[in-house]
Amino acid sequence: MYPVLLKIGRFPIYTYGSLIAIGFLVGLFIARYEARRLGEDPDKIMDICFYGLIAAIVGSRLFYVAINPKIFLSDPMEIFKIWNGGLVFYGGFICALFVLVFYVKKQKMPLWLTTDILAPSLAIAHSIGRIGCFFAGCCYGKVCDLPWAVTFSRPESLAPIGIPLHPTQLYSAANNLFIFCILWLFRHHKKFDGQLFWMYVLLYGIGRSIIEIFRGDFRGQSIFGFLSVSQAIGGAMSIIAAVMLVRLGRLKNDN
Repeated sequence: MYPVLLKIGRFPIYTYGSLIAIGFLVGLFIARYEARRLGEDPDKIMDICFYGLIAAIVGSRLFYVAINPKIFLSDPMEIFKIWNGGLVFYGGFICALFVLVFYVKKQKMPLWLTTDILAPSLAIAHSIGRIGCFFAGCCYGKVCDLPWAVTFSRPESLAPIGIPLHPTQLYSAANNLFIFCILWLFRHHKKFDGQLFWMYVLLYGIGRSIIEIFRGDFRGQSIFGFLSVSQAIGGAMSIIAAVMLVRLGRLKNDN
């Protein structure tokens, strides 16, 4: 669509990076609001968001490089050009989760309450970031003839040009927006700390696994001959989330 938002002289402002930045700021605002509502220190939550963002970018890029090594063998400097797309969400999610746990323990903050504060923010930030994927053309879908198929025409797009494709980036944006709405409405009715976070992991894992069916970009080596790496991780994370929801619910009832 429009990979470059505008140019200041010779300096391009990329739409992908701009929307990631906007998503981060929106998520940060919501996280600070939730922290104040729940009596937690919003400055500490802001620190977690910044550290988590750095960890997520590094982790998501390294994961992408790991599953697509041939792309970078001829030009290793491409590894650092994240504005060209190539961030795997689960790589960033796992890396940021380690950073979060480390920070929470160091600051003696409540782990599950903190994750509940961050879960809606993560969903809405990811939704906005996926719109950036759409403009850049990365994470594109398979060829289709549906009425809502999109055709990329700009030569700098990362998607194939002149072919109607599933708008999987918009599917992902809609999925994350749906999850955000569910979490935002449910947050006043949760029964135990950690419920929002594991609901997010469960819903995202299911939605991501379905959307992967329509992805047309290279997904890395398949697992068991039919699952993409993200589908396998999403399925595993969904199972873990379901188990944690049951376990934390029982612990709450026992207390």
